[in-house]
Amino acid sequence: MPSFPRSALAPLPFLARLAAIALMLALGACATTPREVPPGQFVERSVVVDGGTHRYQVFVPSRQVAGKHPPTVLFLHGSGERGSDNQRQVDVGLGPFVREHARTFPAIVVFPQSAEGTSWTGTQARVALAALDASIDEFGGDEDRIVLTGMSRGGYGVFELAIMEPRRFAALIPVCGGVTQPPALKERLQLESVALAPDPFLAAAQKLQKLPVWAFHGGKDDVVTPDQSRHLVEALRSLGGNVRYTEFAELGHNSWDAAYATPALWTWAFAQERKGGLF
Repeated sequence: MPSFPRSALAPLPFLARLAAIALMLALGACATTPREVPPGQFVERSVVVDGGTHRYQVFVPSRQVAGKHPPTVLFLHGSGERGSDNQRQVDVGLGPFVREHARTFPAIVVFPQSAEGTSWTGTQARVALAALDASIDEFGGDEDRIVLTGMSRGGYGVFELAIMEPRRFAALIPVCGGVTQPPALKERLQLESVALAPDPFLAAAQKLQKLPVWAFHGGKDDVVTPDQSRHLVEALRSLGGNVRYTEFAELGHNSWDAAYATPALWTWAFAQERKGGLF
């Protein structure tokens, strides 16, 4: 057998060992480290409406979870979150729920903020709709799956915007909202679009009857009393409306945490789709 110098033989086992180690590391990484889905993110944006600049926030979901054209949720906050800090509207209501489920929530969520002392009417309604349009355009939302939700004053706003733009939304989720002035509330709060009707609840129901609605309320709410939701649901049902109602018997005004955590809610909401020629 021919004789080879030891230096010529040494590199072969060394390189073989290196290759084996590299292969084991690669296989181990594939076996033990699954690809993580990044969470969705909150981003800040602004729109110009009626000559003023209005800031808002948007939750942009993970594309791995939501797909190319996800549904979009427009959230209208309550009285306590009004202002111009562009923060309070994501700290109460839907914002904390979405933040907690940022890895799995499969929808774009738009969070406009209304000015101090205002309701979701006039300029504030136009701001919300402009923020919605801008978010759908920028992040590729599905225009046939837009869900409108809000709490307290924002629950009234759900009905205001839906009456303004009935062909725009696929589903409505009012939480502790209403139609007429709550007796215990000193500040003005009513559904302005039907305020002068002989029966405001029936008038609202006639305008909303073709939209899927899931309303929520606390049975012990002493701010916006539950009869507000009960009367509207009754009126919608009398007209054959597609309406669900959940009343949390032991809850007061804060029924939004329980509402947004209802397991079946988002499955139902994202299954709704805007129908062409609805009205």
